[in-house]
Amino acid sequence: MKKEALKIIFDFLEEKENKNLPVIWKHKNNLPLTQEELTVEGDLNLVQSNIKSLPEGLKVKGNLILFDTPITFLPEGLYVGRDLDIFDSKIISLPKGLKVGNCLNIKNTKITSLPKGLEVGTTLYIKNTPLVEYTDDELREMIKPGFIYGLIYRK
Repeated sequence: MKKEALKIIFDFLEEKENKNLPVIWKHKNNLPLTQEELTVEGDLNLVQSNIKSLPEGLKVKGNLILFDTPITFLPEGLYVGRDLDIFDSKIISLPKGLKVGNCLNIKNTKITSLPKGLEVGTTLYIKNTPLVEYTDDELREMIKPGFIYGLIYRK
């Protein structure tokens, strides 16, 4: 369906039916998002989607999966309550203020450093990244005052 037709339908639903526009539509069309729309209560699985960016202030209470997307960067202050999977992605750096409740999977990326203040609740997976050249102690020092509570897997 063409973008113009979708816009007409969404405008009608918003004006006549008092329905909210889909968040993805608003984001792709640079429409403002409310704080409530920036919080995803469950998982956000964007595997193989064509979305090119994520909005600043995004909070995903479940898992955020970005495998095989054209996204090249993550927004500052991103919060993921469970796992953040960006393996095999085009992302080359992690943002300041990134908080991940469980696992952070950055396998098969070109990420060369970890940001200060990074918080990882359990495990960091770094197989096939430039980060494997660092010792666990060096990686933990790199993110201070942040933390990685669990293991750092290189295999």
